[in-house]
Amino acid sequence: MTTDETASVRSELLAEERDVTAASARDEVRRLLDEEFCRQPTGPDDDVVVADALLVTSELVTNAIRHGGGVSSFTASVSDEGLWITVADRSHAWPTAQPTASGDMSPGGFGLRVVRRLSKDVTIVSVPGGKAVHVLVPLR
Repeated sequence: MTTDETASVRSELLAEERDVTAASARDEVRRLLDEEFCRQPTGPDDDVVVADALLVTSELVTNAIRHGGGVSSFTASVSDEGLWITVADRSHAWPTAQPTASGDMSPGGFGLRVVRRLSKDVTIVSVPGGKAVHVLVPLR
């Protein structure tokens, strides 16, 4: 992935330095978007784009906490392609979208579907000690 080369601003949270939560990751993404995306001329859909980016961030971090043994690192960067988000966790198990039965009201199982729906690209790779999920959220 070439996001480091094309990114204009990058944010990184390491679990060893602080407890990475969905809220702290959203705060980082919000700050990053305020600096890089929202300072540009706004369009009618900019609020929706930011909300989508924050939702994807929340889902990735929440899934890592609930199903991946916790977040080991979180990075976000803005490039010409959009917002790149990477969440690494402590599990080697690949995430799966839960099948839904008609009328099933049980919680959970929708996070990965939401992430795939709102992202242009979703890649999962093995990393030392677990896996990392890389996503590209379009900003335009």
